[in-house]
Amino acid sequence: MPFPDLPELKPRHAAGGVRIPPGVTVPLSARVRRLLDTPPLRRLAAVRQLGLVALVYPGAVHSRLEHSLGVYCLAIDFLTSLQADPRFARTITESDAAAFLVAALVHDVGHWPYCHPIEDMGLPGIPRHETLVGDILSGSEIGPLLEADWGISVDRLAELLLGTAADPAGRIIHSLLSGPIDVDKMDYLARDSLHAGVPYGRHFDQERLLASLCLDESAEALAITEKGRTAAELLVFARYVMFSEVYWHHAVRSATAMLQRVVWLCRDQLDIGRMTRSDDAGFVALLGDASTDPVAERLLAGLFGHQRQLHKRVVAYDAATNPELHAVLAGLPYGRLAEVSERLTAALTRSTGLSIPAGSLIIDAPPAEKEIEFRLQVQVPAGPGRPARWQSLAEVSPVTQSLAHRQFDSLVKQVRLFAPADVAAALQKQAGLEEVILEAGVTADD
Repeated sequence: MPFPDLPELKPRHAAGGVRIPPGVTVPLSARVRRLLDTPPLRRLAAVRQLGLVALVYPGAVHSRLEHSLGVYCLAIDFLTSLQADPRFARTITESDAAAFLVAALVHDVGHWPYCHPIEDMGLPGIPRHETLVGDILSGSEIGPLLEADWGISVDRLAELLLGTAADPAGRIIHSLLSGPIDVDKMDYLARDSLHAGVPYGRHFDQERLLASLCLDESAEALAITEKGRTAAELLVFARYVMFSEVYWHHAVRSATAMLQRVVWLCRDQLDIGRMTRSDDAGFVALLGDASTDPVAERLLAGLFGHQRQLHKRVVAYDAATNPELHAVLAGLPYGRLAEVSERLTAALTRSTGLSIPAGSLIIDAPPAEKEIEFRLQVQVPAGPGRPARWQSLAEVSPVTQSLAHRQFDSLVKQVRLFAPADVAAALQKQAGLEEVILEAGVTADD
């Protein structure tokens, strides 16, 4: 057994555990239980993993705590599998392995409700959730427990999570936590798919992928052997389809655009410290306290009130079929995007004769960052007259190149225009929308 002195790696029935979907027993040692009882981890029980996705997929109400337990459970499987790689076994000590398990369990402590779409806005004063990790660890009961139970410093754990470790073991551990194939992605794809009630994220052959794990050519990052290539391709496909059909579903993007507009309208009244420490209920209450603008109040009620009222899609443009318009709006700073929406409202009111209330139109434009970058090395075994070698997955898998780059960035990350149902229905009958939207975007850019 790898790392024989780690209680978390003993047979699962020996440590006792807790059950999480889909019928998995997560082994819990005494020191893991103590971490789970700290306020930062308990807060995650009241933060939804998928946020606004539940407005479209009602079953997707699982918590970040459930996900964290799943990631921790996969971390145990990663350690077990990687011990077959002699370079991993020589580099990763038992102390490193313990640090990896803790990092997997607490990796989401910096998350606050709906942080990803709000961070995408790039507003000054709103920190990225990753930067909060160190203060949360050191300013809570977690810090003393790390030292007393695990012999790990807060600084070491933070650098493993943030990817700032300079030593080979630290770089290896970070790649297991955040990389093309990591404990986080492997859990959330399957778990989100399960709770959303869709099959897309659950069929990437996790067992085969785990069996193929190894270190890359530099021995400082995770890679796979050739026998895991098909399983890795299935993971790429699962991630692509989950983004296309769940995370970036048009109605989810409508809710996202509405929430971003509320935050934009309330930005000067937001208590940032309170926001980043909140759970879901506290976050909605915070927005309610900050919302004095009638448009923000209406949008907030449509998202979190007693009757769901999401804006409807008027038009959508992808980079493949509408490259000029997509290029003008995709990646715009949020303030510019709000300005384009206002210009568009005025322009469409003039050109169509419709009465379009102020604040009705919301443009949802994707951020510039790529969502499905997939840089992974594959160990290709030696053949007749040919030594073993390393290649990127994209080199040996054309489907990966297509899905991870061309398909997602060209087709899934669309620019969309949303409006209340009655306004959307009226605008959908109008000709020439594309030209008006393009002119508004170009004018704002000037």
